[in-house]
Amino acid sequence: MTVVMIEDLDPSSADAGVPAHYGDPMREQRTLATAVGLVDRSNRDVIAVPGDERASWLHTLTTQHLTELSKNQGTELLVLSPHGHVEQHALVTEDGTTAWLDTEPGAGAGLLKYLEMMRFFTRVEPREATAEMAVLSLVGPGAADVIPGLAEAKIHVVPGAKFAAGDVPPGATSHYDVREFEGGLARRVPLGVDLLIPRESKTAVIEKLGVPLAGLWAYEAIRVEHHIPRLGWETDHRTIPAEADFIAAAVHLDKGCYRGQETVARVHHLGRPPRRLALLHFDGIATDQPPAKGTPVVRDGREVGFVGTAVRHHDLGLIALAVLKRNVADGDELLVGESVVAVDPS
Repeated sequence: MTVVMIEDLDPSSADAGVPAHYGDPMREQRTLATAVGLVDRSNRDVIAVPGDERASWLHTLTTQHLTELSKNQGTELLVLSPHGHVEQHALVTEDGTTAWLDTEPGAGAGLLKYLEMMRFFTRVEPREATAEMAVLSLVGPGAADVIPGLAEAKIHVVPGAKFAAGDVPPGATSHYDVREFEGGLARRVPLGVDLLIPRESKTAVIEKLGVPLAGLWAYEAIRVEHHIPRLGWETDHRTIPAEADFIAAAVHLDKGCYRGQETVARVHHLGRPPRRLALLHFDGIATDQPPAKGTPVVRDGREVGFVGTAVRHHDLGLIALAVLKRNVADGDELLVGESVVAVDPS
């Protein structure tokens, strides 16, 4: 089998360490879209947070409602700056003794540093665990059949502006069912099932599952199609949660104080974040090459946003997630490099 690693194509990529594709990226995408494929995402950083007070402690530090987090539950959270800018994003998987936080490659050190700084006298022992645990992802409509018994992922509807106290029920706003699997954990998520397994058993688990392999390129294409943001790709140093569609899955809008809460509340109740996440379709005439992350989106000669993740999709062609100024209308004529792009109105 041909295996092309991310670093073979881009040595400077933050995603180095996992396969980009196995010889046929479009076929791999179609597998993820119509059946099920297994994606190696073991380049993600992992933080372990054991300790009796881990749920209440994480509740006070992050955007998510976690006081009722219990065994075999998963969700998402953000860490914000004092001004409400997104600094960290992680998925949480609770096994009854430890909350496992998996985050973007290279982001774990910053997240762990913040957690250690905020320990004080709390009974928690956060530690770096990337060398212990690896993330694999089963993606596609058949993922739940490979790991049966997991309830579908649930994400609460975001309440409207000026909602009454109590309209958002206590508890996490995203509910990802978890079960034990091969010495680790399986977590149901919107795109399928994530496996958080001992790194030493990764090869054995892949062989045992016997699921067709797909590279990270295919995974990213499906993620972009489903408008799922990624820290560091659809965010910059001034991104607030509402601008990158993190609110529903990772932010509880009616919980106690946390760093950056005032900005989140103010923007939500005013109803107009300065920017928004959008899916762009390229005309496919000027180029068929995905633009680099951070490429400006231009209207009438002025920059009105930036490209986050751009991909070749097996069905939609060249598409990208982009962060655009709020005043950019869906029908505006936009350019990315020499390419004309259109905003998907969905």
